[in-house]
Amino acid sequence: MPLIILALLVFVLLALAGVVLLSLAVRYRAGTARRQARRWIASLNVWVTSFSAVFFLSFTLLLSFWIESAFRFALIGMAFGGILGLVGLAMTRWESQPEGLFYTPSRWLALLVTLAIAGRFVYGWWRATHSGSSPSRDQHWLIGASGTQLSVAVAAGLIGYYLVYSIGVRLRVAGHEQRRSNNAARRLSVR
Repeated sequence: MPLIILALLVFVLLALAGVVLLSLAVRYRAGTARRQARRWIASLNVWVTSFSAVFFLSFTLLLSFWIESAFRFALIGMAFGGILGLVGLAMTRWESQPEGLFYTPSRWLALLVTLAIAGRFVYGWWRATHSGSSPSRDQHWLIGASGTQLSVAVAAGLIGYYLVYSIGVRLRVAGHEQRRSNNAARRLSVR
């Protein structure tokens, strides 16, 4: 009987690892796909990411009552993510077609974001299972096991990246629509 339970446990762990690897591969593929820039989707992305950033910063401000450096790490991560978002916008390939504006995000930055997510997952697992990382007596085991400061910085960096990138896409869509309407007005005035 114990052999069956051990085999089942190994199977479940391998299946979980496979699902995690598959989700990372799908995340990378979706992050590098060519897509049409639509105004309503760009606006929705800005609103949702802004809400996420405000909620996350509020949570880390509350968390800073217990872990004093949490909010500072969140601001630092958000700043680095914002800079990375600007780099991502500069590296994005934009195509103006008769059907609309299309864009393809940078493969290197999509890989970097995917690796940041995977690295944070692996680091959290390692901290939770490594015997040398036991939390101090006055610290809750979950806080000590999660590597809170690094978790907050990486999460804030991802939110900052997506916030700046979504704002940039929204501004680019608005500029493209403005140019199209100006060109259409010029064509009508020539006739």
